[in-house]
Formats: sequence, structure tokens, C-alpha cells
Amino acid sequence: MQFLRLPDATLHIGDQGPRDGRVVMFANSLGTDLRVWDPLLALLPTDLRIICFDKRGHGLSDATPAPYGMDQLVGDAEAICEALDLRDVTFVGLSIGGLIGQGLAARRPDLLRALVLMDTAAKIGSSEMWQSRIDAVSAGGLPSMAGAIMERWFTQPFRDARPEFALWTNMLTRTTVDGYTGCSAAIAGADLTESTRALTLPVMALAGDQDGSTPPDLVRATAALCGAEFHLVADAGIFPVSNSPRRPRDFLSSFSKGPTHEPL
Repeated sequence: MQFLRLPDATLHIGDQGPRDGRVVMFANSLGTDLRVWDPLLALLPTDLRIICFDKRGHGLSDATPAPYGMDQLVGDAEAICEALDLRDVTFVGLSIGGLIGQGLAARRPDLLRALVLMDTAAKIGSSEMWQSRIDAVSAGGLPSMAGAIMERWFTQPFRDARPEFALWTNMLTRTTVDGYTGCSAAIAGADLTESTRALTLPVMALAGDQDGSTPPDLVRATAALCGAEFHLVADAGIFPVSNSPRRPRDFLSSFSKGPTHEPL
């Protein structure tokens, strides 16, 4: 078990693969922990150095008092890169993880070689919508919202037929209230349209065709904003890595723009 101690929090980190391997860093979504990537990681080449982490208030990381700001969450990812001496990183961000990746690419282009945006956008939802969710979770806890959230996350066939669906519900409901509402506040205050428009590194965007949280058209618009490749993953919600992990693996493996950006 690895960790990074920051001035105000201790973050849980996963670091696997050869120290000299090409680095792929994964940032997961709101209400999940780094285990969300397990189905995909099992399919990736073993010569990569894989970095995952739990956002503050998620998984095994400390839950600092809400609200959080996007700059704060980007700073956490930046601190991990600095502490582990990571450079030439391919950053893969899902949902809020994609916002963190966009922010890190704008702030520290020297750290990243490429960016993969998965079911995310430069701006997600309205501040009013997020405040309503923050109020509901603060009042009733995450179990009170779990049913509605799961409907947005997963397709009906997945919810009906996959026995591991219960584990995803558990992952969500065991997220701390501070972690969920704090990160919700960070999303509510984030509009990265202009900084993402200015990105010059290679970018690829993926969207599940049945994602109810960040619909494909929203992801496609962000891809167009920064000249990214765009791919639609069939029969998937916000977690293409769980619905059909081989499709995201195939897209990641073929992702190459420019002579210094080899495929995974």
C-alpha cells in the first residue's frame, strides 16, 4: 500500500509496473475509488508503469472538509507526479478525473505527453444542479441517492444481469459525504472551456453511448474544442471500462499522434 502525505491530507496511490516503463496515470470518477480501473488494467501491457490514486474523500484517502476546488484537486495530481518523479505521462481521466486531467495539462504541460478524456467534458452540468445534489447528499447521505445515480451510470442490462453491480453500489455509498460533496463543489465551479481549447498535446476522448451523466454529445463537443480523436463505446454507460473493457483498451492501444507519442 502506497501513499503520499500532503500538508492537509494523505492520499492513497497505486503504483505498479516497471519503474522505467512508460507512465499511464488514471484518475477516476466521482463516488468511486481506484478499483474502478481494474477491468481495464488487467488488459494493458505489463511493461507500462500504471499510477492510480484515490481522490481526497474517496477510497482510502483522507476526507478533508468540503467543499473542494478544482485547482486543489489538480494540485493533488500534480503533487503525486512530483513526488514520484513522473514525466511524459499519458493521463487518463474519467468524469471528474477528466476535469483534473484537463486542468493538469493546462497547468503543467511539461508533465504530460498525452491526455485521454473518458466520459467527461470541459464543463459538466450547472452549479444549480450540483448544489441540489450536494444538498440532497448532505441531508440524506449517499444511500438515498444511490438508485438514481446507478441509473445514470449503468445500462439497464448491466444493472439487471451483472452480479458485480452490487459492488459498484457499495463503492458509491461508502464514499464519504465530504468527499462526494467536496468533489461535487469542485465540478460545479469548474469551467475549463478556454484552457482546454488552448491545449496542444494529443488528446483522445471516449464516451459510452448510454452515459446519462456526461452524454456523448457533451463529450464530443469537448473533443472538438481541443481537436481530439473521439470514439463512441457501444452499449456502455459512464464506465466503458466495466461494461466492455476491451473496447477502451483497443482505443488506448491505438492512440498515437506525432512521432513521440507511441501507442500504449
